[in-house]
Amino acid sequence: MANATRVLTIFSLIVALIALGASDASASHSWSTYHWARTANPFTLALGRNTTGDWTDHLATTSTKWSASAVLDTAVVAGSTTGRKCRPSSGTVQVCNAAYGTNGWLGLAQIWLSGGHIYQGVAKMNDSYFNLPQYNNWSEKQHVMCQEVGHTFGLGHTSEDGSSQNTCMDYYRNLTDDKVSTAPNAHDFEQLATIYAHLDSTSTVKAVVAAPGASGFAGRDGDGTPAGASKAKGRWYIESLGAGRYLVTHITWAD
Repeated sequence: MANATRVLTIFSLIVALIALGASDASASHSWSTYHWARTANPFTLALGRNTTGDWTDHLATTSTKWSASAVLDTAVVAGSTTGRKCRPSSGTVQVCNAAYGTNGWLGLAQIWLSGGHIYQGVAKMNDSYFNLPQYNNWSEKQHVMCQEVGHTFGLGHTSEDGSSQNTCMDYYRNLTDDKVSTAPNAHDFEQLATIYAHLDSTSTVKAVVAAPGASGFAGRDGDGTPAGASKAKGRWYIESLGAGRYLVTHITWAD
């Protein structure tokens, strides 16, 4: 009986290890539990266009690529801010480009939370770096645009070791304009399906909710960089805005 119990115990351990390995192989890349509240799938999220030059084409391509998801569509609409200010607008993601300064980041995504749900977001592309030869190519611009918009859906990185997973959600650098890692892949769409598997009783998409006002920008540098942020300290930050609201920032640092 003791031998039988021992065999069962060993068998159970093996099964557990196999299951753990399978889990690692399909590791989640959701950005915490952040998601938009909505009452039906697919839902359509407005991407406000506050872009200039070829960034407008990159935004259009990004919208088309992400809209292949079974749970969400995106629509590029007229922006409600300016590239430099890039202020959020309730129920939408405002997408911007400007020379935000040599602050260390290529792209930055921010989402505002209330009750655990995203209710507005911004995605910024930093021309202070993209005007430099090593970053000013189609692939790197498309990679960063696609990634910052993807963060505003609730997605994190698939990897951060610099290798290409052939998704815009990896941390690859397209310094030779090699056209890889410039669009979502099947795993990104699977992750979105997981994030948005459940429905909510209310919606924050294009919803009329109070904007955070001036307090929403307190404690941050004028370019949107969280106070004290640095490449050494990591890639994402969370700040309390009070009354159960939070501002969360994801940064793509320059090399």
